Amino acid sequence: MTGWRLRDFHSDDLDGILRLWEEIKASETEPVYGLSEVLASCQKDHAVVAVHGDEVVGAAVGRAAHAQGWIVFLATAAKWQSQGIGTAMLAALEARMAPYGMTKLSALMPESEAKIDAFLNRGFEVKKNLRYFERHIPVQREELKLLVELGGRLLPRDLWQKVGGMAREKELLERRLVMPLAKPELAEQYGVSPPKAVVLFGPPGTGKTTFAKAIASRLEWSFIEVFPSRLAADPQGLAGALRETFLKISELEHAVVFIDEVEEIAAQRQGEPPSTMQGVTNELLKIIPAFREQPGRLLVCATNFIRALDSAFLRHGRFDYVVPIGLPDVAARQAIWERYIPQAVSNEVDLAVLVEKSDGFSPADVEYAAHRASQHALEKALYKVGDGPVINGPSTEDYAIAISETRRTVSEEVAAEFLEDIERLARL
Repeated sequence: MTGWRLRDFHSDDLDGILRLWEEIKASETEPVYGLSEVLASCQKDHAVVAVHGDEVVGAAVGRAAHAQGWIVFLATAAKWQSQGIGTAMLAALEARMAPYGMTKLSALMPESEAKIDAFLNRGFEVKKNLRYFERHIPVQREELKLLVELGGRLLPRDLWQKVGGMAREKELLERRLVMPLAKPELAEQYGVSPPKAVVLFGPPGTGKTTFAKAIASRLEWSFIEVFPSRLAADPQGLAGALRETFLKISELEHAVVFIDEVEEIAAQRQGEPPSTMQGVTNELLKIIPAFREQPGRLLVCATNFIRALDSAFLRHGRFDYVVPIGLPDVAARQAIWERYIPQAVSNEVDLAVLVEKSDGFSPADVEYAAHRASQHALEKALYKVGDGPVINGPSTEDYAIAISETRRTVSEEVAAEFLEDIERLARL
């Protein structure tokens, strides 16, 4: 079979590239580069095609980066194979990429791919003992501008691991939220609908914001915190700004959207005539169902006063789970203390004493006490306060004194109300 010729890629050849791609997929060989990458390189990088009349019967696509070139795609239609088309396309592609000063041209092939003659004929060598590593970047380039506009960001990947202790809460959030969202196909197989919205409630300073960020970190999704107080200054009003913000969020591929102290915009509606804030609550109640229809996103609302929320806000169908986040347990307090004790004195401080004495402390209380102890120790070292020996950091006694002088954020009354709220309102 003869009559084929080589030429540069034209935009009209996209359908032909797509047919070649589908032919490869039909042969149960998974290409290394995705279709979107191949099509993008066709138009932005270097590509040649083999044609018979107007039919595309082969294509080679390459990308140059400094002195390194990569073959992104090489395919010949099944009925046109064994005619040297692949070798010819590689030669033509290399000639077009040569002006970029390449010193090396490389290709990655699926292990099951048997058609490697074209590469061998062009002098490519098969490299042994190499492993191919791949990682998908969670936020694409075109999303970054919108993410910045929304004040969102990608959080470090290790925040979930840094949440020390709180094993029950972590396990619950991992099973109910993270896994169905991270593995949607598997969830669908078992008839599980990935969650769309969750409320975290508990006393002040118990780590609700930390958990929201950790969930986004665990999923590697964009994290966007919505601040009603900032939106209130918008010329279109809080309700209009809230609606506009969620419209922009809908353009992102994946996102964890966080609203802290949500009771400020979702409090019980009462009084005649309706207040401006009731209009904001009504708008939020409209936004949530529309948000739930969009895949790849999660709304996390946090509140210190769940009793203040409008009864319609917590209704089934809006929030999948209502999760209590209480005071840190022994393991969590230990992990928090370890975070703040300087390395220089970590072996000298009796951590068990600090954990015991700080029972009932919130994470914020522990942080305050730790910083207070460090400041006191620094002053002793600088101004030689007292007669004792100066050590290079806070002592157990410094921490114990700071704990005794720290007022607990969560009173016994608030702690008791929290237990009542768990019994009455939690949905796990």
